[in-house]
Amino acid sequence: MSRQIHIVCVSGTHEKLQMAAMVASVGAASGDEVTVFFSMNALAYFVKGDTTDAPVEGGFGTIIANNNGVPSFRQLFQQASELGDAKLLPCSMALDLLEITDDDLIPEFGVPTGLTKFLMDAEGAQLLSF
Repeated sequence: MSRQIHIVCVSGTHEKLQMAAMVASVGAASGDEVTVFFSMNALAYFVKGDTTDAPVEGGFGTIIANNNGVPSFRQLFQQASELGDAKLLPCSMALDLLEITDDDLIPEFGVPTGLTKFLMDAEGAQLLSF
């Protein structure tokens, strides 16, 4: 029996993006139904061609950022989408406020979604926030 994991990803820090990506990729690879909702500070890191490094919060973030053996949060989200069929959803309000179109986002992203719809779909599922 697969679980439903819904992740709200709003932080723009390396550690939180990395952890959200790890949960998404492991969950998706394990056969769980994974949906990740990207908003606020997290969304800007997924514009096509953006290679900006997310700021670190502490020592562990620095270790991860400087370790070439650890897949980046971008790679992990991509793997979750491609290998495990995780849904990566951009927040429609954040797109408007940041003046980003859904065409500007990496191809793994699905259709822009409102928070209300995301929360309705998440009813009864495990909900995590990063």
